[in-house]
Amino acid sequence: MDSASFDALFDEFTHTAFRLETLPGYAVGAEDARLWAFRQGEPRPERSVRTSPWLRRIAMSTAQGKSWSRAHLIRHPLSEYLRYELVGYVESQAVGERIGLVDLADHPELERLGPDFWLFDSDTDHPRGVLMHYDEGGRLIGREHVTATARLAAMATTKRLVEQAAIPLNVYLAAHNA
Repeated sequence: MDSASFDALFDEFTHTAFRLETLPGYAVGAEDARLWAFRQGEPRPERSVRTSPWLRRIAMSTAQGKSWSRAHLIRHPLSEYLRYELVGYVESQAVGERIGLVDLADHPELERLGPDFWLFDSDTDHPRGVLMHYDEGGRLIGREHVTATARLAAMATTKRLVEQAAIPLNVYLAAHNA
């Protein structure tokens, strides 16, 4: 799936956008400056609806009544990237995205879930899905548009399982003094 078609899904969905993340880290070039600042213990560049088209997109669509959510499968100790990502999750949550974390120590039955995916409008008669494929270093190597009804249903089942097991971000942060 090309970038333009993938990007269009975020404007076209009508009800829900859900992201499953399963990796301990991702190699995203656009995050390099913020990750470097995190490693150095320095203030990160501002990321808000004013500076981030992504956060602006979430804020504008949630204001229209659309729902964004994400669940990340985690292990302790958290990787450096996940510690960094928690800060970004707070920013995303501030503009309306619901973030949940699934501790695999508490839910080993979810250990083999994957690959990562986006699932749009899963509870409608027009769901759309995209499997996200990464290399061992967390670099995106491809996106696969899912159209088969059975595969979309399996993605929706996975979504329900992880949402039931997920700890809300604020509850996780409070419990782990993060």
